[in-house]
Amino acid sequence: MHLGPGRRSALWASAALVGSLVLSACSGGSGAASTDAGAEPKITVTPGDGKDVKFGSPISVRAEGGRLTEVDVKDAKGNKVPGRIAEDGATWTSDGKAGPQTTYTVRSKAKGGKEGKGKEAAASATFTTQAATSVNKLANTPSDGQTVGTGMPVSILFDHAVDKSKRAEIEKSLTVTSEPKVEGAWGWVKDWSGQDRIDWRPKTYWPSGTKVSVKGLLAGVDSGEGGVFARNYDFGFTIGADHKAVIDVPSHTLTMYEDGKAVGTIKGSAGSPVDPTRGGIHTVRSKNADEVMDSATIGHGNEWMLEAKWVTHLTASGTFLHSAPWNNSIGVENNSHGCFGMTTSDAKRAFDFLPVGSTVEVKNTASTKVTDPGNGLEVWQETWDQWQKRSALK
Repeated sequence: MHLGPGRRSALWASAALVGSLVLSACSGGSGAASTDAGAEPKITVTPGDGKDVKFGSPISVRAEGGRLTEVDVKDAKGNKVPGRIAEDGATWTSDGKAGPQTTYTVRSKAKGGKEGKGKEAAASATFTTQAATSVNKLANTPSDGQTVGTGMPVSILFDHAVDKSKRAEIEKSLTVTSEPKVEGAWGWVKDWSGQDRIDWRPKTYWPSGTKVSVKGLLAGVDSGEGGVFARNYDFGFTIGADHKAVIDVPSHTLTMYEDGKAVGTIKGSAGSPVDPTRGGIHTVRSKNADEVMDSATIGHGNEWMLEAKWVTHLTASGTFLHSAPWNNSIGVENNSHGCFGMTTSDAKRAFDFLPVGSTVEVKNTASTKVTDPGNGLEVWQETWDQWQKRSALK
């Protein structure tokens, strides 16, 4: 085919353009790779080296012109500060805040370029935060490593008052995880002692064998007038056998259940018509093998001072299961001041069967008293909907 001068020029111009595009694409990729390989990042730690550093803000590490590959932050006791590297690799931020009067050491590494294939750089910083004017502390129930019953809540008691305006942030700083996963919620209550408390209860009872972990990233968090938290908290516990009890007041009977099946009954005496036993679902909060029952502790002055054995504590106000060797009408008449009294041998049976954290439900009682959740570990006195309203995040 014969091409005229015009067609031949156009064809050569087109071929030249294609060649130019291919060459441009190749040299562009080569240049980027070369730039990435030669890049060196600059690492910045906030706060940097120093003393008397302000507390209450997260710790951060930034790699300018590169990607972080390693960040390790520890306090002076060797406790690791949790945090995470952002998806783009440019920053690391601690999950919690820097606490007061604490020394932190930050060690980090990064590689240059957007892909992190450049030169490696390392940086370290050590800083000490200011002391707080006042510090708030907490006590946790259950204790770390404890095995408890299927009705046990997580209960956190604060040393000092927590301002209502600070409760949401504190609640966000607390997490409960479990294996298997169990649904639950935090709720603020007033402890029987008058102190502020926050409890986490599952929606329904824990399955036996559940492993529970509780973390509180509270270091540097302000509780208001009660002070700042100085450290983070981390503890765990295990759910043991499914043991429960039900007291039927009119029949003077306590029935023990294991995995939902009745495994034994005990005869006893509940509260009299004047002092009826509190109803609802109680949680065993503590136990004592030998105890003096003092009438003054439940508002009865100096009426009695009796020694009891195998005492299982329900409410903080004095609803107990215990031996009552002085009572000649056990299993026949309800004549106590609100407790459930038994023979010494039967009191030991109940004591041994019911672990801390198990539940005891009192049915068909004449008592009309509403038991507040803070009167012991009484989280099951409320429905799930009622309990959720106690959260500061609702």
